[in-house]
Amino acid sequence: MVVPGREGMRQRVLNVNAEVLTTHPMSDYTVTTGDILPAEEVNLTFETSGKVVDIYFREGAYVTKGTVLAKINDAPLQAQLKKLEAQVKLAQDRVFRQQTLLERDAVSQEAFESVLTDFNKLQADIELVKAQIAQTELKAPFDGIIGLRQLSEGAFASPGTKIATLAKISELKIEFFVPETYALDITRGTPIEFTLTDNQGLEKTFRANVYAVESGINRETRTLTVRALYNNTGNRLVPGRYVSVRILKEEIPDAVSVPAEAIIPEMGENLVYVYRSGKAHPVTIVAGLRTESRVQALTGVKAGDTLITSGVMQLRGGLDVIIDQLTGGEGSL
Repeated sequence: MVVPGREGMRQRVLNVNAEVLTTHPMSDYTVTTGDILPAEEVNLTFETSGKVVDIYFREGAYVTKGTVLAKINDAPLQAQLKKLEAQVKLAQDRVFRQQTLLERDAVSQEAFESVLTDFNKLQADIELVKAQIAQTELKAPFDGIIGLRQLSEGAFASPGTKIATLAKISELKIEFFVPETYALDITRGTPIEFTLTDNQGLEKTFRANVYAVESGINRETRTLTVRALYNNTGNRLVPGRYVSVRILKEEIPDAVSVPAEAIIPEMGENLVYVYRSGKAHPVTIVAGLRTESRVQALTGVKAGDTLITSGVMQLRGGLDVIIDQLTGGEGSL
């Protein structure tokens, strides 16, 4: 638009869009990728070999720590235990008789200790068999969801035979890797956000906190392995998912920022134009945090200023402008 000047000269007027600057939270993130892992996971196996006689769990069910999940035939061990326990009374009587005779100097100390040793050995043999019987029971080592059964009753199992997988998913680990240049930014308690896509194709974001960091940088990948812990209430998420991870490096609650497209690089400085009394005025800002679309202004502008956001390459100091579209709060016009 061109309007007449005071002395009949034609003066150019530019129609622009503008934004009233306000304070708002602004964050600096590092973006990487990661995987969801169960808080705990184990392949369930027996500690001994034998024929599986009972399977007590239901696939996909929740089980608590200590629950007996399966049983190996322990009949020979039970018979051995019964035989040993039958000898206890006789062994106790022998010890009592030898002790009585020893007190009367009727037997030697060596004879008494021999009988006592036999009794203690019997007790040890009983405890050993009981321990072997306990190994025929497969128990849940922690609370969790049990997976698919890998064998049936009647099958022969050994210590290397996988019965099922048990996973604790009430909490989940988010494992991700950060470049070595960001290693010092990650410590225990650092907040992260991770994003995944649901069954409707929508992205959902969740929050977690770092609980562990690897002791050193991986020499092959030059990255640091990090794990965060997520409280998986209601088992909403399942292990194995691929996620995008954002690591919060810095958060400013009351930043003033300008759109990236409003900045004009000039002689190593960042120039923007503000609107005052119908004219464009150039202002140099010092840039701080940057996002995909905005740049924090550390100096030069403040909340309440009206920033020109369009046609910036056509502006010059003192140019008359008309605002077609104004966004934001109440600014200084």
